[in-house]
Amino acid sequence: MSLPDNLSTTPAGPEPELVTRARGGDREAFAALYFEHYRVVYAYLLVRTRNRHLAEDLTQEAFIRALRRIDAFTWQGTAFAAWLTTIAKNLWLDELGRGRTRLETPVAEFDDPRDARRGTGALVANELEAVETHETVHAALHCLNAPQRHCVELRYLSQLSPEETALAMGRTVGAVRALTYRALQKLRWSAGRVSE
Repeated sequence: MSLPDNLSTTPAGPEPELVTRARGGDREAFAALYFEHYRVVYAYLLVRTRNRHLAEDLTQEAFIRALRRIDAFTWQGTAFAAWLTTIAKNLWLDELGRGRTRLETPVAEFDDPRDARRGTGALVANELEAVETHETVHAALHCLNAPQRHCVELRYLSQLSPEETALAMGRTVGAVRALTYRALQKLRWSAGRVSE
């Protein structure tokens, strides 16, 4: 989605002001909040769905719900992104409850077999290796507590910056760095025990 000419990705004012304006019906203020937080919400859902299209759909639905319920949002010491992430989490849980989501990993479409540069066997082998790596990482993450796991997923699997992760988790950047450090230490310790 492209930005309107008169709207940048950086909010015109501080976030509380944008939320207040959005609650008053200011469409540009809500659009600024959308462009500011889209990546965080999408990354959160992508980690859980492992499906780009479903994550995009759920992200759009999260913002639609946020727009409908913007009057219900109140500042309680947490960031607006934390509220959006809660909406996204509820959508994901609803999706799981409907049983429509299956944990599938799509395999790349097969190329033309006459193309000698890339054989189908090599493509399938690469895809299977990626699936195994992904499953190994997710299994390793189970040694972490929930906040550590969420932090590592956002930082490394969704490739968010410490600032974006802090926004998504409703924490400070310092807290995110501390969580990341402790999580990586625990993962190293866990990996060391497995190799012994």
